[in-house]
Amino acid sequence: MSGDAGGRGTPERARVRVHVQPRAARDAIGPWQAGRLEIRTTAPPVDGRANDAVCRLLAEALGIAPSRLTVVRGRRGREKAVQVAGLPVSEVLRRLNYPGSPGR
Repeated sequence: MSGDAGGRGTPERARVRVHVQPRAARDAIGPWQAGRLEIRTTAPPVDGRANDAVCRLLAEALGIAPSRLTVVRGRRGREKAVQVAGLPVSEVLRRLNYPGSPGR
């Protein structure tokens, strides 16, 4: 997410900063590094397939539908911002095991 605290956004629309490695050997989420979440996906960065995979992986980790996630920055790059609808920033951070988040 954005900044030192790892997140920002409105109470019902959190944004997660991610760094994506497409065409990885396996799908994986984590660890957090420099305030952004590392995500590896087997999907290639072609026709939005890596973006779709990122949303699917994050949705699974958050326990929500993929339709509630949108890539709002970095659609064509490895550095992205993904918006999460319907969850406050604190809950997104907790579910994604952000260091220092409550309930970790």
